[in-house]
Amino acid sequence: MNHDFQCGRFQLALARPHVMGIVNVTPDSFSDGGCHDRADQAIAHARQLLAEGVDILDLGGESTRPGADPVSAADELARLLPVIEGVRDLGVPVSVDTCKPEVMCAVLDAGADMINDIYGFRLPGAIEAVAASDCGLCVMHMQGEPRTMQQAPVYGDLLEDVSDFLRRQTAQLLAAGIQAQRLTLDPGFGFGKTLEQNYVLLRRLDQLQELGLPLLIGLSRKSMIGQVVDRPPQARVAGSVAGALAAVARGATIVRVHDVAQTVDALKVWQAVETAA
Repeated sequence: MNHDFQCGRFQLALARPHVMGIVNVTPDSFSDGGCHDRADQAIAHARQLLAEGVDILDLGGESTRPGADPVSAADELARLLPVIEGVRDLGVPVSVDTCKPEVMCAVLDAGADMINDIYGFRLPGAIEAVAASDCGLCVMHMQGEPRTMQQAPVYGDLLEDVSDFLRRQTAQLLAAGIQAQRLTLDPGFGFGKTLEQNYVLLRRLDQLQELGLPLLIGLSRKSMIGQVVDRPPQARVAGSVAGALAAVARGATIVRVHDVAQTVDALKVWQAVETAA
């Protein structure tokens, strides 16, 4: 999809797939919790991802893994704000992974370019928090909430349910005066989906292109990869890259990953194949 994406200070031309690199500023994320939870460590990690070719940095101050405990807005901001200050001038958009309206307002004031919300801007005040800025938005589908979402997810028709939700939320954002070029959509792999449902969603991802907005996909190191390759999170790199390529081949325009260098290389080769004369 050759859709330009308005992302705060940046206009991203999505004619090629973009790589969003994960910077978890949390002590308890499932894959790299505690590795970068000090601001200086997180900033160093962001610089490393930049050297590896990242297109967007995605900072998270609250773990959203299944069973995660909530964090107060004050704690989340205490983790995020020093890191935003340290990375906002690196020349790539800075996304913040949060669902709290007050955190959204504060990080946008601090220079963030994008808000990535697992609740899809459903919480009261979320749309108002982002409407007046020019930040990019990622609207994600999640059934339930992080502490309970994996207990027994059930769908009438998986693709239809996910698609209907994304369509409804998009309509609400557009009705609030948010331009379409600020929006990306994420079907929410691992957020209230069984292993089988995740792979059906990935195989049929191209159907979500009918929504007419860029697709942002995050499946890096998740249990849907782990259950297939039978490896712990840090050893799921090759499986995660395979998942990212499967997503891009079905229309994803942004892939959110832990392993930036490997994903960038894989996408360069994929792109060379796709554009060979």
